[in-house]
Amino acid sequence: MRRVYRALCQAEVFICGAGFIFLVGFVFLSAILRFFRISMSWNIDLAMFLLAWTAFLGADIAWRSGQLLGVDIVTRRFPRKVQQGIEIGIYVVIMGALALIVVFGISLAVTENLRTYQSIPIPYSLVTLSLVAAALSMIFSTILKIRRCIMNFNTQKATGGKK
Repeated sequence: MRRVYRALCQAEVFICGAGFIFLVGFVFLSAILRFFRISMSWNIDLAMFLLAWTAFLGADIAWRSGQLLGVDIVTRRFPRKVQQGIEIGIYVVIMGALALIVVFGISLAVTENLRTYQSIPIPYSLVTLSLVAAALSMIFSTILKIRRCIMNFNTQKATGGKK
């Protein structure tokens, strides 16, 4: 199971990196072509498509690696067990919000199935599915974070609270 998760994480990083490179390339190409008065509107539409996917997948990569901002000014002075309990509670709330994003994102993708971009025949629902895919991946990452907190909580109990 760990191998599958790691492979999915590596694929996510690769897709996000490649999408960002193509995004920058399309925007740069569009700017150069616009200088020569050549209009290629599909460049901008494809760049917007790639922006959605790279932004949401990048958010999951940052969430998984712990590179998002956190505010611990209130909980910093609490005992370690209380901090871990609050952390688990926050992860549960985040997981609930992500589950809502998945449910309503799928509903939105179904309703946007007929809507397409102006210059390319890609349904808008593929953009909406980027949020769903990232939220699903974030749910798995959050489950692993909760599991890690519980394991640390149990390890701390077994060693008498010294860690």
